Amino acid sequence: MSAPRESLSSGPIVTVSGPIGRPNARRTELVLVVLAVALVAIAGAVMATATGGGAQSLWGSLTVFAVLALLAHLAVRMFAAKADPVILPCVVLLNGIGLVLINRLDRAEATEAASEGQPAPSSDSAHQMIWTAVAIALFAVVLAVVRNHSQPAKYAYTCGLAGVVALLVPAVLPSRFSEVNGGKSWIMFHGFSIQPGEFAKVLLLIFTAGFLVTNRDLFGAAGRKVLWFTVPRLRDLGPLLLVTFVSVIVLVYEKNLGFSLLVFGTVLAMVYIATRRASWLLIGIVMFAIGAIIAYNLFAHVRVRVQVWEDPFASYYTNGYQIAQGLFGLGTGGLWGAGLGGGRPQVVPFAKTDFIVATIGEELGLFGLTAIIVLFTIITLRGFSAAMTTRDSFGKLLGGGLAFSLGWQLFVVVGGVTKLIPLTGLTTPFMSYGGSSLLANYIIIALMIRISHDARSVPAAAPPAPVAPIAEAMTEHIAKRSLGGGAGAGPDSPG
Repeated sequence: MSAPRESLSSGPIVTVSGPIGRPNARRTELVLVVLAVALVAIAGAVMATATGGGAQSLWGSLTVFAVLALLAHLAVRMFAAKADPVILPCVVLLNGIGLVLINRLDRAEATEAASEGQPAPSSDSAHQMIWTAVAIALFAVVLAVVRNHSQPAKYAYTCGLAGVVALLVPAVLPSRFSEVNGGKSWIMFHGFSIQPGEFAKVLLLIFTAGFLVTNRDLFGAAGRKVLWFTVPRLRDLGPLLLVTFVSVIVLVYEKNLGFSLLVFGTVLAMVYIATRRASWLLIGIVMFAIGAIIAYNLFAHVRVRVQVWEDPFASYYTNGYQIAQGLFGLGTGGLWGAGLGGGRPQVVPFAKTDFIVATIGEELGLFGLTAIIVLFTIITLRGFSAAMTTRDSFGKLLGGGLAFSLGWQLFVVVGGVTKLIPLTGLTTPFMSYGGSSLLANYIIIALMIRISHDARSVPAAAPPAPVAPIAEAMTEHIAKRSLGGGAGAGPDSPG
């Protein structure tokens, strides 16, 4: 039977039996992590067999990955022992499959270079393995430092300021230090590069959660009545609107529209979670539509994205080549895929980053791509579940925002690759090549696991007051007193 929910107290946090705090959760997680690593090993073996050679280096990389996955499990066991046992195994499987796919593309590039008499390019899968080790170390540090999910609430406005600064830095830097493929969203210095927008996303979510907890009532109480809902006063919405619009303007200026859509959509979802008012969704959709029309008329690169979305084959040899090749790859994969190592995903530009979804669809087919989407759906739903069961508003909003951001980002990526929506340039979490994205998403998972752990723990009940032995009890004199009338009157007697 589920334990009742109680308010936070100063007592120690303990585990209760039942669905909230199952003692075998870590054992379940360990089994699932081992299963995930085994699936990654099978995928790697199939890929190595199909592409030929290099099995020894692959098995060495898989061994390192297995050790890293085990270390991540130990970090959860030490610092968040009651957390959800399913989130980490899903992340391990996604990360591992991503490493296998990046290695497969490395092999294709090396084969093409050899056929042209060129030296093989450096291995991106080796770099990604290093970033995976750093990300898991950061994951453990976040779990160790953030011992209560409400800690970031104390620094909500500081996080908001830091997030805006992180977005502004690439915009003000010279192009040689910040521009890659036409987008100014990087910081590059002596061979080192980082994308601060990935970390700004996490900081802005913390700020939004803290701001909404403080001002939740103002969204429905204070303000002017318009039609069937109340519009909050501008001074109450000022900080939230400032951070949101500055983020969007900076990202549009940096030509990184994917993060604009990601931040705006996640903030809108968190506002809806906080207020439970569908009218705020309507306000957000109207604001988005107005912003999209303005961006389409002001920025040429936005018009190009829309035109390519409408008909990529009209500009097949120029701007539409990437998405057209991605669609060809998805069509070639069919239902079951060409098999790991059996397709030609390397012909798609940026197959390791923006278009790794096309690589998945070509080699693993529709069923394989659906399985990947299901894994992300499980992580998102488990994150929402942890958010709903936590006892404070900040945890609900932060957990809901973090979970929604992962699901929303996947929708934007898959929608862009499949031509459901215009292409945005976002990468697939945990799978695409890139250190910044991997680090930021492991931070998100660490916070989700912390919220899950706290949600599955309850304050220890206060011990009952000691009862004095009957021999030491004080003698009490009880006087019988008549109530409001005659001798027979009592509390149940009619007046």
